[in-house]
Amino acid sequence: MSIGRCKRCGAAVLWIKTPAGKNMPCDPAAVTYWKDSNGKGRVVTPNGEVVRCSFDGNPDEATGWGYIPHWGTCTHPDEFRRKK
Repeated sequence: MSIGRCKRCGAAVLWIKTPAGKNMPCDPAAVTYWKDSNGKGRVVTPNGEVVRCSFDGNPDEATGWGYIPHWGTCTHPDEFRRKK
């Protein structure tokens, strides 16, 4: 993991290597999550796994902690999307 800055919005990003060897930009603040196959949220675990989740629930039943992918919070996400 390493810290950098988003080229578009200037926010701090934490780069996490995925199991496929790609670097995923994430917001640097860790969040608690509850794994939920129907959840609308996504979180990246410290080992790079992307998990579908919810961000609210009983604290005693939390799955763990991770990082929100930066593409979900960037103010300029369309500039990174691949054109079809």
